[in-house]
Amino acid sequence: MSFTFTFQRRIEFSETDMAGIVHFSNFFRMMEATEHAFLRSLGFSVHSAGRDGSFGWPRVKASCEYVKPLRFEELVDIDLTVAEVRNRSVCYGFVFRRVIDQEEVARGEMVSVCANVDPVTGALAAVPIPSPQRDQLTSRLSIRN
Repeated sequence: MSFTFTFQRRIEFSETDMAGIVHFSNFFRMMEATEHAFLRSLGFSVHSAGRDGSFGWPRVKASCEYVKPLRFEELVDIDLTVAEVRNRSVCYGFVFRRVIDQEEVARGEMVSVCANVDPVTGALAAVPIPSPQRDQLTSRLSIRN
């Protein structure tokens, strides 16, 4: 059985272009917001600070394919699946569906890397995903047919 996390939101006027359609860049913001909600549901955050610096999940890859328009005031379900968990990164899949008819309007993919931020220099360094987070993510891997 495949795990899916669903995040629902309403399209805001500021997210649309002059034609009244959601601007393509906003799909990336929605993917990020869905990832944040998913991580919070697991009991951790996309960013945390400690005495050894900050820990976060910068993105190294993001893509989105647009199928149908999404417009102001429409409700959209954004389904997140965990496609792959590697030593230092996680790959998510996203499917956007209009709530009213459950018609797919877009699909995307995002890869986030587990990283520490040096408190002095601000330099990012990829690190292995800590066991508690790795266990949570791995337990939600999608099974592909």
